[in-house]
Amino acid sequence: MNELRVAVVGVGHLGRHHARLLAGMAGVRLVGVVDTREDQARHIAAQFGTRAYTDFLPLLDHVDAVSIAVPTVYHHRVATAFLSRGIPVLVEKPLAPSVAEAEALLELADRKGAVLQVGHIERFNPTWTLVERLPGRPRYIAAERLGTYTFRSTDIGVVHDLMIHDLDLALTLVDQPVLGVSAVGTSIFGRLEDVASARIWFEDGTVADLAASRASLHATRKMRLWSPDGYLSLDFKTREGLLVRPTERLRRGDLGAENLDLTQPESVRAHVFGALLETEKLQAEGREPLALEIEDFIEAVRTGRKPRVTGADGLRALRVAEQVVESLREPAHLQVPPRGIPEPHLFRLGAVRPVAPER
Repeated sequence: MNELRVAVVGVGHLGRHHARLLAGMAGVRLVGVVDTREDQARHIAAQFGTRAYTDFLPLLDHVDAVSIAVPTVYHHRVATAFLSRGIPVLVEKPLAPSVAEAEALLELADRKGAVLQVGHIERFNPTWTLVERLPGRPRYIAAERLGTYTFRSTDIGVVHDLMIHDLDLALTLVDQPVLGVSAVGTSIFGRLEDVASARIWFEDGTVADLAASRASLHATRKMRLWSPDGYLSLDFKTREGLLVRPTERLRRGDLGAENLDLTQPESVRAHVFGALLETEKLQAEGREPLALEIEDFIEAVRTGRKPRVTGADGLRALRVAEQVVESLREPAHLQVPPRGIPEPHLFRLGAVRPVAPER
């Protein structure tokens, strides 16, 4: 396969960027863009030198792959049409509005041997590479994804719109079954939740606290990870990170507070983040995440390998998102921590590890 013929279905706020990147990609020909708003389709088509359509059906016989960025409620219908013909699909997150529809897409893609990739874009954010710097695996995860109401994605609530990014990241970090979910939230602009906070319990005792809002004055995309050997803070907007690790002194249990003047806050702070904890500022470098995501899709289509974010990954995140939404419907006093979580829940940063006796 030399020149890959690709179309974009849905060229609104996000889809237009899919068209931009595909139009400029070597070895790819953008054969058309689709939008039910004819003026919008014509505008984007003229901008990137391709044809405009108001229906995707005429393209089914003329593409080798497709990128779908329509409202979530239409994901299943549009993706099914292409997958039924064995055409590889990149569909924006969430994979589908329901688990049942997502499962149907996976079954169809598997049966037809077609690539199905889901647009969980934070996996391609250079900031995510900093996770490798955390010593040990995380036992506690806290994330905030807050934004201003944009009047887009109104067919889904904030859990499927924003929180699902951090659900995908947490599930990628913790390769364990989800044992339970507890959530609270509120609706502000319509019938669906606009603010939500969820606690996810994993089978091995790992816990993730995730907060999402589309009613915030300022945008925030942060994640904090704690392991027994260190702490890592990530800012997905600025691509900055902060790594904190215990010093050998702290590992020995020597806090050294005997000669510390506790009335001097700056002196105490310098001691804590010097003698007891060492810090390292990190800065991630890399290209536009959406460009990396689309390039990964095109390479998967060309080579037949699995994309970085598979349909199974999208389904996994969607399953937990639905658990969160179901929990939102339960009275808070009925939500209790799941039984069977392994003890202990408390782990100590920098705890001294037992050393085997010499023989």
